Amino acid sequence: MSGFDDSGKTNLPHYHGHRDRLRARFREHGADAIADYELLELLLFRSIPRQDTKPIAKALLQAFGSFAQVLGAPEQRLKSIPGVGDAVVTDLKLMHAATQRMIRGELKGRTVLSSWSSVIDYCRTAMIFEEKEQFRILFLDKKNALIVDEVQQVGTVDHTPVYPREVVKRALELSATALILVHNHPSGDPTPSRADIQMTKQIIDVAKPLGISVHDHIIVGREGHASLKGLQLI
Repeated sequence: MSGFDDSGKTNLPHYHGHRDRLRARFREHGADAIADYELLELLLFRSIPRQDTKPIAKALLQAFGSFAQVLGAPEQRLKSIPGVGDAVVTDLKLMHAATQRMIRGELKGRTVLSSWSSVIDYCRTAMIFEEKEQFRILFLDKKNALIVDEVQQVGTVDHTPVYPREVVKRALELSATALILVHNHPSGDPTPSRADIQMTKQIIDVAKPLGISVHDHIIVGREGHASLKGLQLI
C-alpha cells in the first residue's frame, strides 16, 4: 500500500503527524512541556504502533487517577481498559520497575531523613495499587542511609501478619541501626488502625534494647499516606 490517494496526497492515519509533533515537542522542550496523558501517549507509541493512543492514555488516567498510579496498577485492572493488551502492560510495568529502581538508587547511600519526599514517592509508587497488604521495611545504617528495602510479608486485603522478632533479626543481619516501616491499605484509606499502632509499638519495644530505632511507620493508600510519627502515635 503506497500511502497516497489518487491526487498524490498522503492518506496516512491522522495520528502519524500527531506522533511526530509530540515527539518533537518532547525532544525540544522536555517533559515539562507535555501533559500527563501526552507523556503516557509517548510510552504507548512503542506498544501500539498502528492506533491512536490518545483515547487509551486518557482512559488510563481517568481510571487510575495519575501517571504514577497507572504505572503501579495491577495487570488485570490495566487489561480492563479497552485497547490495553499484553504489550501495553509489559511496557508500563517496565517503566514502573525503572521508576522504582531510579528512586531507590537516589535514596541508597543518601540520608533518607533529608530526602523524605523521595521516600514517600518511592513507597507510594511501589505499593499504592497492590490488592493485598504488604509490609515493607527500609533498613538504614548509622548515618540513616538506605542499606536495602525488603517486602517482609504479604497478607490479605486487610491484614498482614508481622513478627517483631523476625523484623529485628533481619535488621541485625544487615547491621541496620534504624528502620522505616511501610505498609499499604488496599481499601485506599491510609488511616492507621489500632492493630497498626499496636504492632508498631511492639517492634519498637523489641528493637530499642538492641540499639535499633524505628523512625516512622508509613501507611500508603490511594487517598494519600499517613505517618504514625507525624500523627504522634509513636
